[in-house]
Amino acid sequence: MRTYKRTHPWLRFAVDLRRAPPALWLLLGEVKSKCEHIAGVPLQPDTALRLHRVYLAKGALATTAIEGNTLTEGEALQLVEGGLELPKSREYLGREVRNIVAACNRIAAEIEQASGELSVAQILAFNRSVLDGLPLEPHVVPGEIRTYPVVVGSYSGVPHEDCPHLLDRLCRWLNEPEFRGAGSATLATAVLRAVLAHLYLAWIHPFGNGNGRTARLLELYILLAAGVPSPAAHLLSNHYNQTRAEYYRQLRAASESGGDLLPFVMYAVQGLVDGLRQQLAEIRQQQWEIAWRNFVDEAFREEKTPAAVRQRNLALALSETPEWVAVSEVPMLTPLLARAYASKSAKTVSRDLNALAARGLIDRTRARVRARREIILAFLPLRRAVEIREPALGGG
Repeated sequence: MRTYKRTHPWLRFAVDLRRAPPALWLLLGEVKSKCEHIAGVPLQPDTALRLHRVYLAKGALATTAIEGNTLTEGEALQLVEGGLELPKSREYLGREVRNIVAACNRIAAEIEQASGELSVAQILAFNRSVLDGLPLEPHVVPGEIRTYPVVVGSYSGVPHEDCPHLLDRLCRWLNEPEFRGAGSATLATAVLRAVLAHLYLAWIHPFGNGNGRTARLLELYILLAAGVPSPAAHLLSNHYNQTRAEYYRQLRAASESGGDLLPFVMYAVQGLVDGLRQQLAEIRQQQWEIAWRNFVDEAFREEKTPAAVRQRNLALALSETPEWVAVSEVPMLTPLLARAYASKSAKTVSRDLNALAARGLIDRTRARVRARREIILAFLPLRRAVEIREPALGGG
């Protein structure tokens, strides 16, 4: 009998989804719906590229921040865009994030040809990628299964002699037909497959370092291979980082419970749904901004006079803030407006504001003004607002 069956008996490579609460299936349905929505949203190329870079930076930083990386999101985004320089004492922090970014980009570049099958060689390659060029203890070899025991906090990884067998067993299990559903089931099963791959790799802990990052990279690969849009595929890593204490508590509880997988799955899927909701809200905000800019451009399409150009720029500048702006501050909203009004009087500013108000593009009082961006929402189809009330507790 293999040693792990005595030390880690919960590694059974099975999940009883009949015990899953109805809420899990509702959440998985929402994941599928929102992923399809995000994948089908038309965005301008520069907006789509920005969205990809922002969530790549968030995901790459998150998966390293869980392990102690202290870079900020701004620094991670600079790194993704190729503009980050760090002092020598912090270079390793940048290298950690760069390794994840490079691995994510390789996966994305190759995903169209990927079968979605998992292999031990692939997991070893992921570990080699996340540890590449980092300062490591002498016994840690990137991409090689450990030959010694490891303890992380109070958790002991499986006996090292069982690691090759367990990695092979994990891949064979996750490649079985039950995880390779067809049609509408593909994405839901892929999410389950990704979370279980993550959990089991954390349990096995086959490497001397980088186990968590490797698990989260494997999770990302499975999601991308199933067709999850790239920005959405990084949300789980972001969720784990934002709820770091709960992440480790859920990992610990899953093993201490004797291998009850469902609480960790629920925790992960709920976080994914919350992230998708926020991501869709951001996408809608970007679409709103694009629609407003197009609306203003159309309003002035036939007018090329200096006053019309000035008024168009003023309407767009006011739309950059959702708040009321003091009329006295209007000429200084942007450098472009400052140049346009440099030789003009306060009466010109007032006439321009009156012209925009007459077009219905702004609201103004004697002292304040704001863009009426909400008017483009009138173009949306009518929809009844339904108030959802919490059910009353108790009888009667």
